[in-house]
Amino acid sequence: MATIKAHNVNIVGSGEQHLVLAPGFGTDQSFWRYLVPHLMDDYRVILFDQMGGGTTNPDYYDFDRYSTLDGHALDVLAILEELGIESCIYVGHSVSGAVGAIASVYRPHRFQKLVMLGASPRYLNDVDYYGGFDQEDIDQLFEAMRVNYITWCSGFAPLMVGGDLNSVALQEYSRTLFNIRPDIALSLITTIFQSDIRHLLGHITVPCHIIQSRNDPAVPLVVSDYLYRNLGGESVVELIESEGHIPHLSSPGVAIPAILRHIRLSMTS
Repeated sequence: MATIKAHNVNIVGSGEQHLVLAPGFGTDQSFWRYLVPHLMDDYRVILFDQMGGGTTNPDYYDFDRYSTLDGHALDVLAILEELGIESCIYVGHSVSGAVGAIASVYRPHRFQKLVMLGASPRYLNDVDYYGGFDQEDIDQLFEAMRVNYITWCSGFAPLMVGGDLNSVALQEYSRTLFNIRPDIALSLITTIFQSDIRHLLGHITVPCHIIQSRNDPAVPLVVSDYLYRNLGGESVVELIESEGHIPHLSSPGVAIPAILRHIRLSMTS
């Protein structure tokens, strides 16, 4: 059970249906704490930390493996395999939405549905595509991380969380960002911002539920529409009135009911 231990997997809840909660960059499984209590009676909830984040051992981080999102997708599939889970509902925040999408192309039978919270197939602008960032912007971000990681975290965290600068959400996200080893953080965010899974969207046959904050600094509104128009299977989009890229932590009163709706919603309903 090497993968289970490496990713600090925890399983809670008493339901028969399996549900995976996958964290975004700089967060860990504790960021789902407002959602989990609502799932305990109906689901077996699988929580884990993305390699390189949370309390995972930095010695296990393979820079070559995680130079693409495929490495993280294979980790998700390995967790399901080691736990003997044949099928699950997968909820992925931020980059983990794309990771789940890749995993579903590899093993579609493992996924009943994907719930994507603040997900993007590509963050960089391109011809006829607006991802929100130019390469120059990203290069400056990478350089700032190299020069002084702590200072970079102090600026990046409030941008992603949004809202009150004294909020518990900001304190939490700052803590988890600071805890990532700087070279690993740079590797992770380089992989994320240079990723492009647009060519895979048409191959995704699993039903996809897309939840998008109306004011997300990392993912423009047009990205959710792009996903909806290009996914190969059934999909639905819901815009939520929240600010920031981590609404399940910063705006739980808005985000948690939306996530629960889409976990329980059937495309035929």
